[in-house]
Amino acid sequence: MGDARRPVAGIPCSNLCTMSLLTVEDLGVTFPTADGVVQAVRGLSFDVDSGQTLGVVGESGSGKSVTALTLLGLNPGADITGAATFDGKDLLSMEPDALRKIRGADIAMIFQDPLSSLHPHFRVGWQIAEAIHAHVKISREAAMKQVVELLRLVNIPQPDRRVNAYPHELSGGMRQRVMIAMALALKPKLLIADEPTTALDATVQAQLMELLESMQREMGMALIVITHDLGVIATIADQVLVMYAGRGVERSDTRTIFYQPHHPYTRGLLGSVPEATGVQGRLVPIVGQPPSLIRVPSGCAFHPRCPFAMEICLERQPELTPVAGGPGHTSACWLPPDMVGVGVAMDTARQRYAASHRNERAELLPGVIDAREAAAVRV
Repeated sequence: MGDARRPVAGIPCSNLCTMSLLTVEDLGVTFPTADGVVQAVRGLSFDVDSGQTLGVVGESGSGKSVTALTLLGLNPGADITGAATFDGKDLLSMEPDALRKIRGADIAMIFQDPLSSLHPHFRVGWQIAEAIHAHVKISREAAMKQVVELLRLVNIPQPDRRVNAYPHELSGGMRQRVMIAMALALKPKLLIADEPTTALDATVQAQLMELLESMQREMGMALIVITHDLGVIATIADQVLVMYAGRGVERSDTRTIFYQPHHPYTRGLLGSVPEATGVQGRLVPIVGQPPSLIRVPSGCAFHPRCPFAMEICLERQPELTPVAGGPGHTSACWLPPDMVGVGVAMDTARQRYAASHRNERAELLPGVIDAREAAAVRV
């Protein structure tokens, strides 16, 4: 992060540090199931300042949405550890009634699928008004006038008519705008947008992200954008948190993540996106699938898929530590901290270092084998 006084997430703050709007420390979320305990989030720490946009990126199953739902108390049956301090109050130890007053008012969320999030039997205007009534004593007539203005604010045409529409009568983009209007109704201090552009065409995606950005500037709120789309992250985020298997594996400002990544998983995400960093060449998918969160691999959870896996990666779990690339750049990887960047030269340096610290067991990992075969083809 830009402020050099701020410590690495998870390390206690000195008196010189300013308090963030939201600080999450060592968050753990598990779900007991018949097959075993699902370790959905494992020791996650991060913070968000007022007016700042944090992009949380990772494959499906990395714990992004579970983290957001946990902050709002929407994970019934989960075993939760750690702390989440919002505006000086710990959300995780708060009584349900106290948390209900914050949820929707001070912290709002745009859920993944607006069609399933909006009730099919009620008009969208009524649903937005209901969210207002839950926190503010206001007449039904005044609430509906506010709803019309909210729909106009999010650029829905003919808002005085659309207020009486049912969700199925609106397009996907319109439904998402309704969700944004509902989330902004009480001018929250923090807005969480969970996959806000999923299943929308590129034009509508761009319009919605521009809308969120303008609303953030106008209201001065903090914004957390959860997505697997690095293109969305590039356009809106100030800071980026990369998650894998329930943990944060890299954190920095957006430009550093795109041009000076350190963690092989971050590098893999960038390599699988067309021209994500401006580097031309063939797309390189990440080998394999994300691990089961019931049986998380030992050591670094990414080691079975990592092209730079070493002996230590199988045995010891790395923590977020400072690396090169800029102030506040942290990575949970055993590669040397100065090995940041993209391109063939840096990948070759990583490969040489990893090869010199690899045992026979590491040589047989899928990610290592795939990297070796790819190198042979290039030669």
